[in-house]
Amino acid sequence: MGLTRYKLGELIELSELRNTDSRLGIDDVRGISIQKVFIPTKADMRNVSLHPYYLVTPESFAYVPDTSRRGDKITLAHNDSENDTYIVSSSYVVFRVSKPSILNSDYLFMYFNRPEFDRYARFNSWGSARETFTWDDMCDIDIDLPPLEIQQKYVDIYNAMLSNQQSYERGLDDLQVTAEGLLEKIKTGTPRKPLEVLIREIDERNTHLAISEVNGVKKEKQFMPSVASGADLSKYKLVKPYQFACNLMHVGRDVAVPVAMNTGDQAIIVSPAYLVFEVNTDDLIPAFLLSWLSRGETDRYAWFMSDTNVRSGMEKKRFLEIDVPIPEKKQQEALVEISATLMERRAYDAQIKEKIKGICPVLIKGSLDEAAREEAQL
Repeated sequence: MGLTRYKLGELIELSELRNTDSRLGIDDVRGISIQKVFIPTKADMRNVSLHPYYLVTPESFAYVPDTSRRGDKITLAHNDSENDTYIVSSSYVVFRVSKPSILNSDYLFMYFNRPEFDRYARFNSWGSARETFTWDDMCDIDIDLPPLEIQQKYVDIYNAMLSNQQSYERGLDDLQVTAEGLLEKIKTGTPRKPLEVLIREIDERNTHLAISEVNGVKKEKQFMPSVASGADLSKYKLVKPYQFACNLMHVGRDVAVPVAMNTGDQAIIVSPAYLVFEVNTDDLIPAFLLSWLSRGETDRYAWFMSDTNVRSGMEKKRFLEIDVPIPEKKQQEALVEISATLMERRAYDAQIKEKIKGICPVLIKGSLDEAAREEAQL
C-alpha cells in the first residue's frame, strides 16, 4: 500500500474538555512557544478563573489561531507525555487524532514541526486587524499519508534523536543544580555591596563610525545582531571587551534583566539608550557579576522593581541598588568555570534542538518517498 490522501479534518477532532471541577491549578497552566513546545505560562494569573480552561490530555494538540503577532511561525504543541494533563486558555484550539489506526499523533506533530507547515498556515490565515488560522482552515489541509508502519518507523527515528537530546539536557540540569548550590552558599555567607559601588558607567560613542554592525541584548544574557536602519551610528555606544550592556527598558517586558558582557576581543556598538558599564574593583571578576545577574532570582527582583515605571522599564537608580556578594576569588573562579561550561553546553543543546527540528522535513519526505517506492513496486 502506498500513499493515501486525506483531508486532515477526516482524521482529527476537537477536544473541548474543560477544567470545570478545578482539578488542575495554576501549576498546570501552559502556554506555547514558537518552538512548538508547551511552557509554563508567563501570564498574570491573579484572579483568573481556571474553570473554562481546556484540558490538554496526553496525545492531544493545542494551537493559537491568532497568527498576526507571531512572525512566520504558528504556535502549536503536542502533549507527548504519558500521564500529564495540562490546561490552556479557552482562546486556544485543542484537538486530537480521531483515527489512530490511520494517523500516528507523533507523525502528525512531525508534519506540523516543519517550515512548510508554518508557511502554509501563515498564507492561509485570514483577517484584517488580526489574522487567524481557524479550525476549518486546519481541517481543510490535504495530507498524504504513508501506511501506519512506515509512519512509526520514522517516528522512532525522531524519538531516538529526541531522547538523546533530553538525556543531554538532564545533564545540563544537574550542572545547573551544582551552580545554584554554589550560588546559594555564596548568597547566604558573604557580605554584599550594591552595584552602585562596584561598577562605573561608560559612555564612549562610535564617533568615527569605525563599527557598523549593531548589537542588541537578549534576555538570555547574550548579545545578538540588531537592525538600526537609518540611525546615526555615530551616537551608538561602544562596549569594549569585558564591559557590559543592559537594556533596562525591556526588564518589564522580558521579565528578566537583558544584560550581556562582551567576551570577544573587539568592541561592539549598542543603542544609545542602553546602560554600558564595567567593573571598577579588582575584588570582583566580571564573569562572576554576569553569573549573579543571570540568576532567576535577580530577574524576578528586577521585574518586580520595574513595576513602578509607567513604561515597565527599570530605573537606573533601582538597577544600581541590586546587591552583589563579593566572595573570595577562588569561589568566584569556581562559579565562573561552571557557568562557562553550562553556557557552552546550552549552546550545543540549542544546536541539537535546531537539528532535530531541521530533521522533521527530511523524515516526512523520507516516509513519503518510501511509501511511493513501495507503491511503484506493486
